[in-house]
Amino acid sequence: MNLQDDIENKTQELGGKAKEFIGEKTGDRELEAEGAGDKAEAGVKQAIENGKDALKNISDGFTKN
Repeated sequence: MNLQDDIENKTQELGGKAKEFIGEKTGDRELEAEGAGDKAEAGVKQAIENGKDALKNISDGFTKN
């Protein structure tokens, strides 16, 4: 994973946490749900990037032998 993707995913996750918190404290269920969705999307993106990295590591292991 490159650093830019990691920063973007973490920024989206933190933004989602903030929206979720503010929505919860103000009673804005729509904002709260939007924040939860942002967090979930960031988690999925992170998992995909981790999977790509794992596949690259496996591929690199085969090409080094």
